[in-house]
Amino acid sequence: MPAAFTRLPCPRPGIDIVHADSARAFSRHIHDEFGIGLIDRGAQKSASGRGMVEAGAGDLITVNPGEVHDGLPLDDRGRAWRMLYLDPDVVSELIADITDGRPLHDIEFHRPALRDPRLSARFESLFTAMTSSAERQIDSLHADEALLLLLQGLLQPRIEALTAIPAGIAAARSRIDDDLAAPVRLADLALESGLSRFQFLRGFTRATGLPPHAYLVQRRLQKARRLIAAGMPVAEAAATAGFFDQSHLTRHFVRCYGIAPGAFAAAVR
Repeated sequence: MPAAFTRLPCPRPGIDIVHADSARAFSRHIHDEFGIGLIDRGAQKSASGRGMVEAGAGDLITVNPGEVHDGLPLDDRGRAWRMLYLDPDVVSELIADITDGRPLHDIEFHRPALRDPRLSARFESLFTAMTSSAERQIDSLHADEALLLLLQGLLQPRIEALTAIPAGIAAARSRIDDDLAAPVRLADLALESGLSRFQFLRGFTRATGLPPHAYLVQRRLQKARRLIAAGMPVAEAAATAGFFDQSHLTRHFVRCYGIAPGAFAAAVR
């Protein structure tokens, strides 16, 4: 089956629209934008920042800026899909609206493939609004509404956690975020939040979805990935992000993203 890729005009700056139908296997690569898509026909498997995932007809797929991923059809019939690629500035602006200005640190989609009819319907509504050629003013209103609702649905667990975080735990998290390379102790974080160590551990995990150490490692990985993508040598990025050394970064980087930081550096340059 020959590959068919169509880039559709979009009335809003910062958003690209692609319709594809292909049996091609895509090697590992990255995008500079956030990607949200819907599989219309067939199925595929792909490596992602959350490991290997599969998506079939009706499933949503997402990708983050700088996230190494690939795409392989499950059979020779290929698959058809539609994608919206959103500039990070567009996403940041919309998330600020959704959270009433509260910062959502390092916005990322955490579900690279998901089956959710409600969110798929929101994608359909958004895609229709973005690609309709009639009644542009009405379509623009429809598109803005649909895009906000789709992002809110995809990021809902993180948004709910953000609004529910007690002030003490939020302050401790900010301490971690403000200096990722600084050494921290559970006792110090608990003291700052006004809780016992166990209360803090339980509350932090409930609020962020990760225990403090795992949260710190993820934030350091995100920072290292950005620095490497910007051209910083891997060893320097490891130290700047707070890892003990390059091998420490590499071990966590491979576990999380499925690729060594040196190979990631080569892929983005």
